[in-house]
Amino acid sequence: MSEQVPRSPFSRRSLLRAGGGLAATTALLGTGAVFAAPASAAVPASKRFDLTQPSYDEFRSKILHESHHVMQGFAFDNQNVRIFIVNARNGGTGDDLCVTQVNFSGEIQGSMHLNNAGHGVSIGVEPVGTDSYIWMECDSDGPTSTGRGTALARFKFVNGGTPSVKKFLTGSKTITCATDPINKRIAVRRNEGGKMFYSVYPLASAAAGNFSSPLAHFAQPALSTVPVTFQGYTIYGQYLYTLDGEGHADPADINSYVTCIDMNSGTVKSRALTRAGKSLVFREPEGLGIYRSLAGETRLYMGFGSRSSMENINRYANLFYKNVLID
Repeated sequence: MSEQVPRSPFSRRSLLRAGGGLAATTALLGTGAVFAAPASAAVPASKRFDLTQPSYDEFRSKILHESHHVMQGFAFDNQNVRIFIVNARNGGTGDDLCVTQVNFSGEIQGSMHLNNAGHGVSIGVEPVGTDSYIWMECDSDGPTSTGRGTALARFKFVNGGTPSVKKFLTGSKTITCATDPINKRIAVRRNEGGKMFYSVYPLASAAAGNFSSPLAHFAQPALSTVPVTFQGYTIYGQYLYTLDGEGHADPADINSYVTCIDMNSGTVKSRALTRAGKSLVFREPEGLGIYRSLAGETRLYMGFGSRSSMENINRYANLFYKNVLID
């Protein structure tokens, strides 16, 4: 679970427009990186997912390396056909995280720990040859389950190894990221002056430590007329997708929504209720990710945590996807 998104929409003046610069909160600039707002949003046009279309199962009820905590964010290494899912460590402080690699049947292929990292709402993956580099929050602001990252970490995934971490945007507040594996971009979400903002970069530029020329920088728009519980995000092409909602024991109480946001305007394009996995026990929305199948089908994946019963301490990972793109 993540923060509550406020009821009131952000001022349109806080959204980047062509020909009008944003008074960027450069005071939040992390050491070792350069940040500046662009003169205009410049994400190339693309199709978007039709959020009203049905969802399909990838896998259900799979236990991760850390069995007692619900899944959080996840991401795909499209090049090497891998899935990485993050959750809290059993017996940890709450901000100690574990990244588990699974295959497309949900079976564990390896794991890696990053302590005092944060919450894991969203992560990214960057393929480098046959290696997978994980992008995620680090340097939590507190050793509890409410701790959130203050920098981005990039490290090579090595099963059972100790991460060799390179840090970016240090000194940030509530920072996370997500990657577009098809267009090789990374979105960074962080608190800037009390509001959540997204910045989008070419992944290669970010890996080189260059955050000086974002393709887009915009405030998170209001997702609903009432406060919602933010549960993850991802990007594909021109659009950013968010997931919000809460866990419920009764399927009749499902309130999980996927929202599509145009990154070139910072405005909501569409929003729809999803009932994917509605029969799961205590189904809780947890993360979004993008993958293109070997057959060339582009998919928007949604993650949900679940239990076998309300009394069982184990938590399970579940993935579902949508696959219809529209103009």
